[in-house]
Formats: sequence, C-alpha cells, structure tokens
Amino acid sequence: MSNRRFKWQNLYIVVMFLILYAPIFYLIMYSFNEGGDMTGFTGFTLEHYQTLFQDTRLMTFIINTFIVAILSALIATIIGTFGAIAIYFNRSKNQRNTILNLNNVLMVTPDVMMGASFLILFSILIPVQMGFGTVLIAHIAFNIPIVVLMVLPRLYEMNPSMLTAAQDLGATHGQTVRHIILPSISSGIFAGFFMAFTYSLDDFAVTFFLTGNGFSTLSVEVYSRARTGISLEINALSALMFLLALALVVGYYFIQMSEQKRRKAKGAK
Repeated sequence: MSNRRFKWQNLYIVVMFLILYAPIFYLIMYSFNEGGDMTGFTGFTLEHYQTLFQDTRLMTFIINTFIVAILSALIATIIGTFGAIAIYFNRSKNQRNTILNLNNVLMVTPDVMMGASFLILFSILIPVQMGFGTVLIAHIAFNIPIVVLMVLPRLYEMNPSMLTAAQDLGATHGQTVRHIILPSISSGIFAGFFMAFTYSLDDFAVTFFLTGNGFSTLSVEVYSRARTGISLEINALSALMFLLALALVVGYYFIQMSEQKRRKAKGAK
C-alpha cells in the first residue's frame, strides 16, 4: 500500500513540474526556430540570439536592470541585515512582534499598490524627476523585508553563549558583530541577497510606475513590446534569463551545502 502511494506521489510531482516547466521549454525551443513566429518549428538557427545582442536599445535596458538589481540587493542586504540584528536584540516582545508584523505586511502588499504609493510619494509629496533614482529607492524598499525574513531565522539559530563569552572577554559591540554575529548568519545574508536580486531583476509592477527620463528596465520594455506581438528575440532573451536564474539557484545550493558541511565540521569538533 505504501509503495503504491509512493508511486502516486512521484507521478503527481512529475506532472506538476511538467505543467510548470513545459511553457518555459516551449518558449526556449522556439528561440532557435528559423521561422519568424511560434506557429511551427521550421529549422534550427541562432539568428534571434544575434539579433538580441545587436539590439542596442534592449541591451541598454538589460544593463539598467542588472545595475538596479545589484545595487538594490546590496543596499537592501546591508540595511535588512542590521535591521534583523536590531529586531533580535530588542528586549520588548511586543515591539518585536509589531515590527515583524509591519515587515510582513510589506511582503504581502500588492505590487501595484506599492508602485502607486511610490508614484504619489515622488510626484506629489516629494516631487522629483522619475528615473534611475526613484526605481532604485523603490527596489531597495521592497527588498528590505525579504532580507529581514532571510536573516532573522539564522540569528535565532545562533548560539547565545558565544555572545556572552565575547562580552565576558571584553569585546565591543562592533567586534561582536564583526567576529561573532556576521560569520554566524552569513548563509542568511547570502540568501537574502540572492532573493533580493531575483525579486528586483524581474519586478514589473513597481518599476512601471517609476520609470521616466529615458530610463527603463527589461521587464517594462518586454511588456511594451509584447503588446505588439512577441518576437522570437524575446524568446532568446527569456532563454538566457532562465539560464541565469538556474545558475543562481545552483550557486545558492552549493553555498548552502558548504554551510551545512561547515556546521557539521564544527559540531564534530
């Protein structure tokens, strides 16, 4: 009976992943189509990838996207990490719960609402020119709660006796943070950075409200082109972005594995 149940579970998992990944692989397959549409595969070609790299407008938006994603993820990781540390050391349970609830509210707030809120902020309350700065600030803002949620569990997994020992040995707060806390939560920091980078990379709703002055990102440009019909150049771009996402996942997996090995080695000692 249990063996039959195991087979049905495996079948369910296989079907689920087929449903999820079939459209992606269909998109990637037609990025190599010699024809100009997705109605039939007529032959193999790399022409659409060549066209992609020759499209200077699209390449500019790709560079913009990666600059915003890297900077916002880096800044949000710094702010979110120290924010999580502040929450961890807050002695008031009510204050900790309030801050965490406010943090979670930002996580579940619809992107359209956040984009509209930032639009009101930057157009009415603090009038500034829309462009790189407004997009970067918005991405930092919605990435900080993600980093907090990634880092905070690592803080609670940390051995409190290490902090007590550091204080007994006369370590300053800065030394404790640098030599005890940050190394102990490094896996959470990396996870927060990767998650923030990924969220920023494919964000559309918030960015759509805040682009301007000739500045735009990849998601907004793809949306504007999709309204006139998907070209196979976009298929080629999607294939490359999928490979990038896959590389990030694999990289994060190896970081997690090395972290687990390091913990086991420490536990063995």
